[in-house]
Amino acid sequence: MKVGFVNIFGKPNAGKSTLLNALIGEKLAIVSPKVQTTRHRIKGILTEPGYQLIFSDTPGIIEPKYRLHEKMMQAVKSALEDADLALLLVDIHDNWAENDEIFSSLKLKVPSILVLNKVDGSGLKKLPEAKAFFESKPWVKEIAAVSALTGEGVSQLLDRIVSRMPEGEPFFDGENLTDLPTRFFVGELIREQIYQLYQDEIPYHAAVLVQEFKEKNTLIKIQADVIVQRETQKGIVLGEKGKMIRELGTRSREQIEKFLGQKVFLELFVKVRPKWRDNELHLREYGYK
Repeated sequence: MKVGFVNIFGKPNAGKSTLLNALIGEKLAIVSPKVQTTRHRIKGILTEPGYQLIFSDTPGIIEPKYRLHEKMMQAVKSALEDADLALLLVDIHDNWAENDEIFSSLKLKVPSILVLNKVDGSGLKKLPEAKAFFESKPWVKEIAAVSALTGEGVSQLLDRIVSRMPEGEPFFDGENLTDLPTRFFVGELIREQIYQLYQDEIPYHAAVLVQEFKEKNTLIKIQADVIVQRETQKGIVLGEKGKMIRELGTRSREQIEKFLGQKVFLELFVKVRPKWRDNELHLREYGYK
């Protein structure tokens, strides 16, 4: 059986989470048009007759400004160390030279495939020039082209990944889709709606902590805190007469019910934790190890 760890790296908004979801065939990683949506390393397990692939979506590679960013880059570092194959993802509309600088500095010790993403539509016209640019780089050994959003080229990429995996025993039960707990994904689905519903700095200054997850006979009761840094941000999250927090609750509950396949009772509370992004104790409490 072919078994291996395939880890996805790239700049913010390259489409790493969308590619993970496309490869797995399930929505595991949250997505949004805003950068730095992914903060954790998220593993997705694909088990089929003849192979098991453990994919990792990683935070976008950035220069850290806060302790939170440092935690995110530690997740990238750990993923670099345990990969059997690295997928180096490039948004074909992005600056190719910047991607070249980032990836050439990674000092990869495992085989890699450079994956040009978003080659649907206008991106297709850029493909020959992009391939020529990256083929001239010494660190590029192989190139694939996909549209993670439409699925174009994903099955062909999957075939190439499987062919490069070592033989071995599966690490996980065939029914497992991830090694993360359900509570983690509940928090992520709420955070995804924060990215979609609020503007400016709110998504980047917010965290979600699931305080209660109780399975009852007819539904699942969930209580979660939305953490922000300032009282003014709390007011924005709540909205006039609580309008925005109710909308956030409704949207989040709908997504959680889809994910769990069960009815959900969701309670949200907004709490202020000044400078939590630089506070080690708060970061650990919110799941950033």
